[in-house]
Amino acid sequence: MTQLAQLEQQLADEQRLLVAFSGGLDSTVLLHQLILLRQRRPELQLRAIHIHHGLSPYADSWAQHCRSVCEAWQVELDVVAIRVDGSDSGIEGAAREGRYQAFRDRLRSGEALVTAQHLDDQCETLLLALKRGSGPAGLAAMPVSLATGEHRLLRPLLSCQRAELESWADKYQLRWVEDESNQDIRYDRNFLRQRILPVLNERWPHFAAAVARSAALCGEQEQLLDELLAESLATRVQADGALRIDGFAALSEARRAALLRRWIAGCGGKMPSRDAINRLWQEVIDAREDAAPRLQLGNHEIRRYRQALYWLPLRPSVRALMLPWPDPTRPLCLPYELGTLQLTESGTEIRPPRSDETVTVRFQAQGRFAIEGRSGHRPIKKLWQECGVPPWRRESTPLIFYNETLIAALNTFVCREGSAVAGKAWRIAWHR
Repeated sequence: MTQLAQLEQQLADEQRLLVAFSGGLDSTVLLHQLILLRQRRPELQLRAIHIHHGLSPYADSWAQHCRSVCEAWQVELDVVAIRVDGSDSGIEGAAREGRYQAFRDRLRSGEALVTAQHLDDQCETLLLALKRGSGPAGLAAMPVSLATGEHRLLRPLLSCQRAELESWADKYQLRWVEDESNQDIRYDRNFLRQRILPVLNERWPHFAAAVARSAALCGEQEQLLDELLAESLATRVQADGALRIDGFAALSEARRAALLRRWIAGCGGKMPSRDAINRLWQEVIDAREDAAPRLQLGNHEIRRYRQALYWLPLRPSVRALMLPWPDPTRPLCLPYELGTLQLTESGTEIRPPRSDETVTVRFQAQGRFAIEGRSGHRPIKKLWQECGVPPWRRESTPLIFYNETLIAALNTFVCREGSAVAGKAWRIAWHR
């Protein structure tokens, strides 16, 4: 089967494609093949996206090259400039994350993202996973097709070697740019490409293909584990996405780890290391019952509450904030993506403030309070517990104050001092 026929078969179900176009050899060949495929299938809609990292002095000329190519081939091109901060994950990791975030942001309804990774890239990816000590999920390397939210990521060149792409480019006299950083062996992938893989391929000419088969087998094993654990995981995941951990101690260490990894992946987290899984068990799940344990993983954290694990984004503390709400007829935007407060026809019902009362929103209160529907006064901590509010939500739930008097914790309770008067009531909705 010719390369073009294989491409047509792989993309038979796709009508709209966004092509990641760096201007290098690989993506140039991919875009050219898709141009020829469009001649066979005029209904195929193509767009290209070029990411301007700003890391090379030649970045502007690369972007201009991509514009010229796309103009000649009648392909709409979106050039997107991004900033790369390698302080956390290194330049390579930060650049990749920035690229894919830009891709996700620019994808239109019904489009699939197409990238130009090939067989040699797959080999490099698996070797890097070995270097990190990855398990079967990491060793599965890159799949040909992957669902990413509402879209699909497709890699139709994954079975082609770079030499085949070079032959195609020579045949059609294609022009491409060369990224000088590809020669810098300080980067792990370049070190493999320049120093290691040539030796391996000289010794074993079919090494890359064998590595790809191993990656595919690891992928099959992971898929099998997904299927075998799907029912067990589903019975433990609550409606709010939390993972129930009652009875976890009776499970084997391997089964616990597999369930935790799949739950974290389902939450959108990166695959945790063996050390992270061990810490999650020792420091969070197996912590004493009266503790409030937490474990940070990247820009999220895992916390335990009432025999369940919660996957939460890291946010700055708002406990010290006091937000004036001088005109409650206008919505109030809360900081750090905590939502918006608005007077509506539904929501937490409280009395309107008197003329001598100012309205503020806070995120902490101290003392004992009497609330509607319950007798006596209780400490605020006890009220949160009785209402089943986890510690992190206690720290981010908007509290309505009139002057220095707590009136209500939205969506949770109303103090007696805030009880609505018949015919006169405010209803505050908290939109998150």
